[in-house]
Amino acid sequence: MKPSPTRVFVVLAVSSSLAGALAGYVPDRCMDCMCRVLSPGCRMPSPPCVLQGPGFEVCGPYQISKAYWTDARQMGEDLMDDWQSCAVSWTCSRRAVDGYLRRYAVKKRHGKEVLGHDPTCQDFARIHKGGPNGYHDDATLQYWEMVDRCLQGDPQFFQRDTMHGEQRSLQWEL
Repeated sequence: MKPSPTRVFVVLAVSSSLAGALAGYVPDRCMDCMCRVLSPGCRMPSPPCVLQGPGFEVCGPYQISKAYWTDARQMGEDLMDDWQSCAVSWTCSRRAVDGYLRRYAVKKRHGKEVLGHDPTCQDFARIHKGGPNGYHDDATLQYWEMVDRCLQGDPQFFQRDTMHGEQRSLQWEL
């Protein structure tokens, strides 16, 4: 049975809408590898929140802090009403990372040079890990090198791949 033109159009329209809706500022492969480096297998950590220093708590697979979440909200993102709830939600945590990086990983801001070039995965990863100026902080190089190895397909980041289909679909869902 040959599909009717109406069915083909609906499928194409839905596919096009989903592709546009899932396209964030940070490319999916980059976002995925940043997660895989921070949370092996890109799994929700257990416990979901940990202290990384006196009074500095991070939560979720992207290790989001309250300050990071607050900055991401400045970009108008819908990031729930509580930073910890957002950080442990696959959908919201991805939106938070995307919003934060839209704010700080930019070529120019207010007419002044920031990166001076279109952001790359290296810029995204280093700013995610080291804050707004992380792209030129030597302390973020080791994290970037691990993200780059993941991007190159290093099996270390894909062993025990526990990113089940359900989690993956939630992660990329809006």
